[in-house]
Amino acid sequence: MNNPFENALAQLERATSLVSFHPDFLRVIRHPNRQVRISIPVKMDDGRLEVFEGYRVQFNNARGPYKGGIRFHQDTDIEEVKALAFWMALKCAVVNIPMGGGKGGVTVDPKPFTDGEKERLARGWMRGMADVVGPQKDVPAPDVNTTPQIMEWMADEYGKITGDISGAVITGKPVESGGSQGRGTATAQGGFYVFETLREKLGLPEKCTVAIQGFGNAGQVAAQLWSEAGHKVIAVSDSRAAIVNSEGLDIEALVAHKASTRSVGGFEGAQTIESIDVLYQACDLLIPAALENQIHEENVERIQAKVLLELANGPTTPKADDNLFARGIPVVPDILANAGGVTVSTFEWEQNLKKENWSEQEVFDKLKIIMDREALAIADKATQLNTDLRRAAF
Repeated sequence: MNNPFENALAQLERATSLVSFHPDFLRVIRHPNRQVRISIPVKMDDGRLEVFEGYRVQFNNARGPYKGGIRFHQDTDIEEVKALAFWMALKCAVVNIPMGGGKGGVTVDPKPFTDGEKERLARGWMRGMADVVGPQKDVPAPDVNTTPQIMEWMADEYGKITGDISGAVITGKPVESGGSQGRGTATAQGGFYVFETLREKLGLPEKCTVAIQGFGNAGQVAAQLWSEAGHKVIAVSDSRAAIVNSEGLDIEALVAHKASTRSVGGFEGAQTIESIDVLYQACDLLIPAALENQIHEENVERIQAKVLLELANGPTTPKADDNLFARGIPVVPDILANAGGVTVSTFEWEQNLKKENWSEQEVFDKLKIIMDREALAIADKATQLNTDLRRAAF
């Protein structure tokens, strides 16, 4: 399997070969400032004690406090977290927010956990990390399999340990606990603003056919946004199955189906196919919104989309990038396309520190200005350097 951190460094090399940087800078930027690993003992409901491994990688804080999500996933390890922290540092720079890059995780499959077990795990992570995080040091957020409720437990635990009750240690909290309006849909919303800004430049029609890999938070909201704007979502997948209907899917009915059956598979009026096959559909726009390393040298030739827009982190490997660039298939990179999430997280942090509450309209107006501006800046840079959007963003 591709090592995500090696991919991240390969992306760095691809980009920095085009513009000269001081070699000492390049040497430093390849290494995280700090890597923390902790053991988290959790008493399970049946009385067993389990011990889980937790991580926090603080990559670079030249621009401000480290910022980045915490994921609970059975495949999470230090290499993955390092790569995600590196991409966060770049992402915050791309959208020009006063944050550095960090990331956290626990190697665990939380799906069978009860709420009580999740709460004990979440509080355990924060107890182990309370010394290294803080509103002016490192501000975590949700990621894969972590929720606003989990963030609330972590923020509460931090308050108990340190006495800081601003809530600004963590973002992605429920709105009633100091979370920001619009945070839940911000990743997909930011990606949609970028798409609308660049659509004509990318040579896409006014109404597109869209395939989406992943039907979690980002993928589901993306399906709703593109569908509401009159585009035709023809295929979606989750970890269990994919469905396709070239006439377009009824997204609201699909959301209800997924909620009741826990999978998109078996949705009426659509053909159920293998999960991975969602990537190979002929469409105008493919949105990978699942995990990293989904499009790689073994399967990239099967991609038939005209444009890719990465709502997931690191879904395309460097070799696949080269193949797509050679075939004239633009990739709107993760560090631009999904930066709406961290941008609105930063708005939440700012609101907590200032004791303010912004309306959803205010949040999205501010977000749109940032995403439009940076999308155009990166498209211009790509033209100027005669390169792809990822290298331009780096």
